[in-house]
Amino acid sequence: MSAPSTRFAFFGDRIAPIAEATVSVMTHALHYGTAVFGGMRGYWNAEQEQLYVFRPHDHFTRFLQSGKLLRMPLAYTPAGLTEIVSALLRAEGFRENCYIRPLAYISEPTISVRVHDLASAVTIFAMPFGSYIANEEGAHVAFSAWRRVDDNAIPARGKIAGAYVNSALSSTDVRLAGYDEALVLNDDGHVSEMSSANFFIVRDGVAITPPVQSNVLEGIVRRSVIQLLRDELGVSVLERNIDRSEVYLADESFMCGTGVQIAAITRIEHRAIGSGSMGDITTRLRDLFFDVVAGKVERYRSWLVPVYT
Repeated sequence: MSAPSTRFAFFGDRIAPIAEATVSVMTHALHYGTAVFGGMRGYWNAEQEQLYVFRPHDHFTRFLQSGKLLRMPLAYTPAGLTEIVSALLRAEGFRENCYIRPLAYISEPTISVRVHDLASAVTIFAMPFGSYIANEEGAHVAFSAWRRVDDNAIPARGKIAGAYVNSALSSTDVRLAGYDEALVLNDDGHVSEMSSANFFIVRDGVAITPPVQSNVLEGIVRRSVIQLLRDELGVSVLERNIDRSEVYLADESFMCGTGVQIAAITRIEHRAIGSGSMGDITTRLRDLFFDVVAGKVERYRSWLVPVYT
């Protein structure tokens, strides 16, 4: 995820050249993972010549809640952060799809292992960004040997930087084995999520996804997908535990998230899911989702913030 086209960052309470957005090697967050982050996308609509940011207020609400979990006193609001992102993207002048990364971190130069009474800072940058995985219409995934971090160990409802070592280990192991992504179980043996995305199966026309109690991230795209399935496609959605063996019996499966967007899963290890190709519900959902994020569906324009005025 190198960013050769990234020229600016919000850093030190201003939009600065990216080369100036640096921190000391003594920074607390670098040593202990004491940072929280977010991820959101901007979608370019060439016909309208407009760049739309998808649900930034929801993303920034979760971002600030994540900071609260690490006792970070962040003096920002979702609306204020959205204005900063819009200004940053205008400075970049992107006329293509992009990825936006806000980061809040304990910035104090100390080796004290704690999170209270320490200074924190916020930075944001963006980069042009396309697909997260190559096989969006037919991903081949595998169960990871690593279990999902439990909420009683590290808060699952926040995007805590240090917790993503768990995701990185899961992802690296399966990718080196030739798979596209990792499917992770929680400590009680139920399906939790992908290494960095939420997970759904479809059985008998019903979409099923693990509940938030399975240590899943409360994904913004996950929430959007549930609403689109129910309200637009007429598909029932159940949030319940999913056993490992049930995954193999699914008619369809897909993962969703800001990075991966919506990607069909057609094989898990050496077993085909359903027919072994992207199913009807997943196909219709993907088509609808990409229309929504590009500002082509008036009913969901409230989910989007236009960058260029």
